Amino acid sequence: MADGSNLVTIRDIDVPFFRMVAILIKWSIASIPAIIIAAILYALLFALIGGIVGSVAGIINSLLQALSVPIPPPA
Repeated sequence: MADGSNLVTIRDIDVPFFRMVAILIKWSIASIPAIIIAAILYALLFALIGGIVGSVAGIINSLLQALSVPIPPPA
């Protein structure tokens, strides 16, 4: 190791049970804002996709009506 770095191997981590429970509770509480932000982003994305698909369907429907193509009624 000419660059002066040392290799380290960790063999054991001793964390008490209740300390680990506290860490997991903190992680789960910290993840709530991330879940809310992700849900908002997904809702915006799906609203955008739905708007685009709805617009394209409306344009196709208008074109079919302009060409006098019979459109079956919805079931």
